[in-house]
Amino acid sequence: MTAVDTQTDKTPARKSFTEVWVVCIGHALTHWYPATFYIILPLIGNEFGLNYTQIGSIIAIQYAAGAIANIPGGMIVDSMGRKGILMALSLFWIGVPYVVIGYASAYWVILGCAILIGVGNNLWHPTAIPWLGKRFPDRKGLVMSFHSMGGNFGDAVAPLVIGLMLTIFTWREVLVMNVVPGVVMAILIMIYLGRIHTADKKNESTKPGEQRLKGRAYFAAFGELLKSRAVLLLSLSSSCRALTMSALMAFLPLYLANYMGYSATAVGVALFVMQGAGFAAAPIAGHLSDKMGRRQIIMSSFSVTAVVILGMIFAGGTELFVYMVALLGFFLFSIRAVLQAWLLDATPSNMGGSAIGIMFGMQAAGQAIGPYCAGVLADTFGIMSAFYFLAATIVIANFFVFFTPVTKEEAKA
Repeated sequence: MTAVDTQTDKTPARKSFTEVWVVCIGHALTHWYPATFYIILPLIGNEFGLNYTQIGSIIAIQYAAGAIANIPGGMIVDSMGRKGILMALSLFWIGVPYVVIGYASAYWVILGCAILIGVGNNLWHPTAIPWLGKRFPDRKGLVMSFHSMGGNFGDAVAPLVIGLMLTIFTWREVLVMNVVPGVVMAILIMIYLGRIHTADKKNESTKPGEQRLKGRAYFAAFGELLKSRAVLLLSLSSSCRALTMSALMAFLPLYLANYMGYSATAVGVALFVMQGAGFAAAPIAGHLSDKMGRRQIIMSSFSVTAVVILGMIFAGGTELFVYMVALLGFFLFSIRAVLQAWLLDATPSNMGGSAIGIMFGMQAAGQAIGPYCAGVLADTFGIMSAFYFLAATIVIANFFVFFTPVTKEEAKA
């Protein structure tokens, strides 16, 4: 055998980026459905005669179910080999409860569906994120960023599309029609990723396979994961960032509508611009994190975010406030993928699903706490105090990053 042949055998085949796009489209739909529900929720509240507490409980119970489901979801992912089936199941699990809501006539049915949505939505991330990280280990930050862009796309475009659909159809009809893309995409993912899984199985004899842990060995590894300072601090940082985002999404529309006099359409456009800025910045942040390191990118982004939020407070009531909203999206919404890539760097590859489950479980807890805390402050001290609170939480997120231990990848750089 020649030297060239030997080198070729040792060099892993470059994988097609098509599989990234397939997973990204699936991720877009996992965000599309909740973004759709935010637009339809006021209509549901009016028809069912729900008060604000009941409406808020629907969202709160969805996040709570997600927080509880993430860690066991990660355990299931690391114990199973067919990731395509799990991603397809997640999409199906998210979409079908919305059909049930479309036919619901009782409040308790909606609450039950919200629990199912929370569980299904949070099965996606422990499956898709580690899978992409393993497929593209040298471009982890970039691939995670494209995956994040899919979520941003779903968050940004769904309100515009569903808003137009509601001018023609009832909210019940929209929920039923809305499930079709998810079912089609679930089937496509199951078939496409199933073929990749089969091809990988055939090639296992030519390259070392990854050992999946089971039983006592898995729980021993999971215990070590819970003791990891890197996993804990990165998850806490991600939770603070999620807390900031959820409170921002709750109170920014209120500020724009009630204090700056924006119409509902203008508020929607402002949120679209903020999400769009994060969409554009995500691959930039991911690529730079692969080249410069995760820590530098995240700490720089969080620092600028805190400054921008403080700037929004002083620019309140002026047009400058709106430009700062776009700048905020550019830095805050683009960085979640880098945090995910860093967590995978600090985690054994056969425990990636469990690590992501821990991170997203803590994120869901932050998402549930943030709007409530900001609301209490706004009621007590005025709505601007909520933005001071957000600036403080993003500083705390940066604090956790600062004390995160150096990973093997950072040490090599």
